Order: sequence, then structure tokens, then C-alpha cells
Amino acid sequence: MTKHGLLSIEGTDRAKELINVILGKEKADLTIINATILNVYTGELLDHYSVSIKGEWIAYVGNDPEDTIGPHTKIIDAKGKTIIPGLIDGHAHLVWLYNVSEFLKYTMVGGTTTIITETIEIFPIMGYEGVVDFLSSLRDQPIKIFATAPSMVSISKKALGISKATLKKLLSRDDILGLGESYWQVVMQEPEEFLPIFKETLKFGKRLEGHSAGAKGKKLMAYIVPGISSCHEPINSEEVLERLRLGMHVMIREGSIRRDLAPISRIKDARVDFRRLILVTDGIGPGDLLEKGYMEFVVQKAIDCGFDPVDAIQMATINVAEHFFLDGIVGGIAPGKYADMLIIPDPRIIKAEYVISKGKIIAREGNLLVSPRKHVFSRDSLNSIQLLREIEPSVFSIQVKKKSIHVNVRVIDQVTDLVTKELIISLPVIDGEIRQDVSKDILKVAAIDRKYFPGKIFVGLIRGFHLKGGAIACSTAWETSDIIVVGENDKDMAGAVNRIYALQGGAVVYSGGKILAEIPLPVFGLIGDMPISMLAKRMEEVTKIIKDLGFPFDDPLLTLNTLTTAAIPFLRICEEGLVNLKDGKTLGLILD
Repeated sequence: MTKHGLLSIEGTDRAKELINVILGKEKADLTIINATILNVYTGELLDHYSVSIKGEWIAYVGNDPEDTIGPHTKIIDAKGKTIIPGLIDGHAHLVWLYNVSEFLKYTMVGGTTTIITETIEIFPIMGYEGVVDFLSSLRDQPIKIFATAPSMVSISKKALGISKATLKKLLSRDDILGLGESYWQVVMQEPEEFLPIFKETLKFGKRLEGHSAGAKGKKLMAYIVPGISSCHEPINSEEVLERLRLGMHVMIREGSIRRDLAPISRIKDARVDFRRLILVTDGIGPGDLLEKGYMEFVVQKAIDCGFDPVDAIQMATINVAEHFFLDGIVGGIAPGKYADMLIIPDPRIIKAEYVISKGKIIAREGNLLVSPRKHVFSRDSLNSIQLLREIEPSVFSIQVKKKSIHVNVRVIDQVTDLVTKELIISLPVIDGEIRQDVSKDILKVAAIDRKYFPGKIFVGLIRGFHLKGGAIACSTAWETSDIIVVGENDKDMAGAVNRIYALQGGAVVYSGGKILAEIPLPVFGLIGDMPISMLAKRMEEVTKIIKDLGFPFDDPLLTLNTLTTAAIPFLRICEEGLVNLKDGKTLGLILD
């Protein structure tokens, strides 16, 4: 790892070693000869070049490598094929579903050698100690993994924000590159909460990552004034161009949450500078990882969408490194940089024949040669579902105190797989309570705190899930410490939540008093500990079974998880109530 601000190789002895290799006084450990190098600094393709490596670092790059080669130097003859820098994912979410040691088995073979991940998922559940435990799992891996500190933009007031003291401890770490994504609406609504931590981050000389979905014009300008430097939310070329013109780095998403690369690719005809464009995944699910691959797929798709190969490769290498102030050590092939590179057939075919990370050949022809390190998480990290006892179906009863035949209620209307709106309807009061009404697609939805006030619950109503029976619950609700559950009846809702309690985290489909499908996620209640192929199969089972019960959208867990987020408009739920993202106000279910 590196300390922030370090623009060259760390340590006098290491620098001397590389100098001696360049001057022929010492010999390289590994030299690649007869290659075409894609120079991301100049955009050139340099034929008949060689790269000599000593330890983890590049020593020599040029067409006269003989003095660097000794009897013990390993030589790879590229035979005219192309060398490009190791690929970088500048916006990932690794605190989701899979253990990093499993994840890396599938990402390293394609040529990804650096990842920058968010940590916002852990903080509301396990705080600073949990984030540190997670960061420990990223260290000493065959590739480099950095992170951003959690800004903690949350609709749950108890989870909102991060203290200066905690932020300073994180920002002082060499593996934290900045403050993670901060949703613009909440920042504008709570400036006294976020502007001080923005200032603190900038004092450390680190980045403020943005999230400006839906912002434009003056609202967008007001949001970036405190120093927001990037955004990964644009969904078309017009939104990208507006942000580029304002000096932002724009991250183009192509992952499991959203696929924006094809519509955004129209910007290639705008004749603008692409050096502030970055390709990212924003998170990728196990099924997509197995089927498509990782950053190599994203870069290949950019080329297939019409981007010049040099531009596409720059967007996943040097552009990312420059944004995060890492370009002194990664992002390009030059002396004094980490020896991160891959050999591909030519610049238009992103298929790694060799992957080299920190000077070691970690994969060849799609076969992994170096195993990731498996981290042992703390006992606390494995016991994060802190309910005091199993819950009873009665906790989901919505009691009406006043004597009424009907009441007007706020309903979360699930209009797309992610977007919701507020629906005001009148519902009958039966024996003093409001009940589900499958005929009108009115189901119950509940958020249950599992950490700060274990068992604290808010029960609301939702339309759009179309469940004809059963319930679905998960412990991965975004930006909160909540378990989220939607169900057609109270007994199955309780059964699903209690199964999560027993598993210490996971996703559960429960119907008729039985578990129909489940995914155990015992690490923080967010991460599984099974092979990715098995995890993908479990996710397929959950999706199929919940769709058989009537769910209409493609990804039930994503829809369920985002019911608590401040990132997507506009009526959300947490253990404190319903939250209208337009003004940030917490609301009750029943209208006065």
C-alpha cells in the first residue's frame, strides 16, 4: 500500500535498486520482450518495446533491455502482442454478498489489479471497528484494494453522518482515498452535517466522491461547490457532458445495479476530451461476474460501443489513477510504477493472456496462479443481528387508535424496480387495525433495527410487489442497520425475520410457515461465506421463487434493499418511519 501524496516509489533502497537495474548494475526479475506497449500517458502504441521488472516495480521501459537481463531473469516473449496497464475499478461495492477472497478469484484473471470500494454498508451496523475489520480483509492480497470512508448519508437519523474524530482516524490510513459517495439531496438539506466533514477530508488532501442523480443546473453547481470531485450517476451523454464542463470526473457505470455505458457512448461523437471519463462497475453480482467477467468486460464493451481502444483503456487505468492521486504508482507503464499489466492480443481485444500484479504473474490464459488470502473476521463481525429474541407476528399489526371505519394512509408505491412515489389511499379499519389487501396489491413492509435499538420497528404499506402469498426479508438494507421485510401475512413476515436472526444475516423467502429459499450472509449480515457459483445459484433460487409468488421485477433483493436508501426517489422507509426525500421529513403511516 501507499501513503497518500506519495508520487513515486517509496523508500530510498527500492529506488536505488531500480536505478541499478536500469543502468545494468543489477538484473531484472522479469522482462517482457517484443511487445507493443499502449502508453496511456501519450496515447501512443509503441512497437518492439520491452518492460523489465524488479520486485513489485517497473524498472525499465524501452527497446534496449539487454543490460537489464541476467541469467536468472524470467523472460516472456510477447511476440508483438500488446501490453496495457492493469485495469482499475474506481467505484465498487465489495461489502455485498461475497467474501473478497472469493471475489478476487474471478476478477484477477481478467486483468483487474486495483479496486476502490465504498464502505458505507458496514458503518451503520458495526461502526469504526467493523470498517477496520473489513479493511483488514483487503490488505495483503495479490492486487491492491483501496477504500473510501463512509459519508453516512442515511434517512435514519441515528445512522446519519460520521464524527470528525472517527473520520480523521479513517482518513489517516494509507488505504483510505477519500470520503465515499454523498447523496446530493441530503447534503443540500443537511449542510451543517456534511460540510464540516467535507472540509476535514479536503484537509487530508483526499477526494470527495459524489452522487448527483437528478441534479442539474444551479442545483448541480451548488452541490459541487464544497469540493465534490466525481459522480457515477449520469445515465446519458447530456448529463455526462454537463458534469465534464463543470470540472468533474464522470464515472460511467456498467455493472449489476445499472448499465449506462451504451447510452452514454454517444458522447464519443462530441469531440471533447475524455481524460476525466472513468469506467466503473458500481457493484457486480455473482451471476454477472461468472457470466461476463469484471473490468475487462466493461472496457471491451466500451470498445464495442465505438470508443477508440486507447480512450477506453485510459478510462480504466490512468484516468482513474489521476482522479484518486494514485498516478504516481499505478495507472500506467513507466519506471517507478507498480508492475501491474496484462498482455492482450491487440488493443481491441481485452482478453488477458498474462496478468501481472505487483511484479508477479497472477494469472495466465484465464487460469489463476496466485490464491487470494482469506481473512478471519472478528466474532463481533459474525454476530451483527442483535435482536433480543425472536419476534412475534403481532409486531406487524397496524393498530388504529381512533374509532374509524376508514383511514387515509401513505403507501409506498413501487413504480419501477427502484423508484417509488407516495400514494394516498383510504383503507378499511377491521377490528381496530389495518390489514394487507392482496386484491388491491396492498402489502405490509417493515424496517426493524438490528443494532442500536434492537427490535425497534416501523410497519408501513407498499404497493407494487404483487405477492400472492408469503414474505421476503433481508439484512442488507442500504445505509441503515435495519432488516427489511415485505409480506402478504404477518406470520410469514415474522418467520422470514426470525430465520435471518438464526442465520445471523441473509435473505429469506418464507411462505406457509416454511423456508422456500435463503442466502446466509453471516459477515456483518451483509457478506456470505460460500463459493460464488453457489451464491449465484442461491440468488437464482430466491429470484425464481419470489417471482413465482408474484414479484414483477428482475432483482427482488435490489428492490428490497433500496427501500431504505436516500439515493433514489422518493418515498422510503426506516425504523423511524416513512421518509420523503424531497424534503427529508420523516412521516407517519396514517394521515391526520
